Amino acid sequence: MVCPRCIMAVKAVLEECGIVPDIVLLGEVHITQPITGEQRSQLSDALQAIGFELLSDPKQQLVERIRTLIIDWVNKGNSGLKLSVFLKENINKEYSVLSKLFTEVKGITIEQYMKLIRIERVKEELCYGDKSISELSFIYGFSSPAHLSAQFRSVTGMSPKQFQQLENGDSGKKRTSLDKI
Repeated sequence: MVCPRCIMAVKAVLEECGIVPDIVLLGEVHITQPITGEQRSQLSDALQAIGFELLSDPKQQLVERIRTLIIDWVNKGNSGLKLSVFLKENINKEYSVLSKLFTEVKGITIEQYMKLIRIERVKEELCYGDKSISELSFIYGFSSPAHLSAQFRSVTGMSPKQFQQLENGDSGKKRTSLDKI
């Protein structure tokens, strides 16, 4: 789950399955009442139908928690903390352990994933067209507009300006949903 609409969709699916959650957050659901095997199967099917997956493997759950926290960290303008500190404080595990697990499961490093998320957010902002490259470099924690441009080019193969100048409609084809990264 990567947005408030995702949370609403998951809550609706849980209710349809007769499951009352204590809390639904980005990437996780807490329930105190046990669920039956039939409810679990129904929930899994209903979640898959709307593009989600029920994770029961603890490693997968932790990687999803890391992904969710990275997206949250990027969306909040880096929260004033280094990503490694942010993850360690929110998960209460050493960053080296988290990094190794994430790379093992996802096939890319936490830093590479964070870069992809930041660039995707910049692409979204460029589609809106109301912020300059300088503003975006500050908002998303790049050291300078030149650094943002270089990182953008390394991911997309084009400069932010070139991306922005794509004809209407084409820029949407060049964007990736955060849950697909």
